[in-house]
Amino acid sequence: MGTLILDASVLIGLLDTSDPHHLTALADVEAADQAGRALQTPASAYKEALVAFARADRVTDARESVAGMGITSAEHERLRLPDALVLATARELGADLLTYDDRLSRIAKRN
Repeated sequence: MGTLILDASVLIGLLDTSDPHHLTALADVEAADQAGRALQTPASAYKEALVAFARADRVTDARESVAGMGITSAEHERLRLPDALVLATARELGADLLTYDDRLSRIAKRN
């Protein structure tokens, strides 16, 4: 299996134990890791997640956790710019996209 692109919703789910996707994110990322998949997130998604944690004064925690998981940053109908960049990164790399954003997921499956 190839690279798995993680959307900001997944990063937030991984790092925030109060997020409704926390347990799912842990299980999905663990399964990808066990399958030997590389985990990447576009810079825009990484920054979106950091903004969420900045609002909670937890940016350092988020950066350290993401780095510790071995997730690397990849730069790169209508979508918000961050979602479009996430989708474009997955397409460019021929990778699957993991997101908990229903709208982004529907669009990714159509294309």
